[in-house]
Amino acid sequence: MPQLDTSTWFITIMSMFLALFILFQSKISNHLYPSNPSPKNIKLMTQNTPWEKKWTKIYSPLSLPPH
Repeated sequence: MPQLDTSTWFITIMSMFLALFILFQSKISNHLYPSNPSPKNIKLMTQNTPWEKKWTKIYSPLSLPPH
């Protein structure tokens, strides 16, 4: 029975790692990241909605009287 030739496995595995490294580096380098992220002011982000001005009550369907 012939033996399995493993002499080329090292170069095959190393070339696979090199190809994956180059592929992932090229994918990551396409993303644009902000150079200097700054925290946003939350007060400027709030929006006034009409239901915030009045009191509302939410009824659970189980607490309603049966029909």
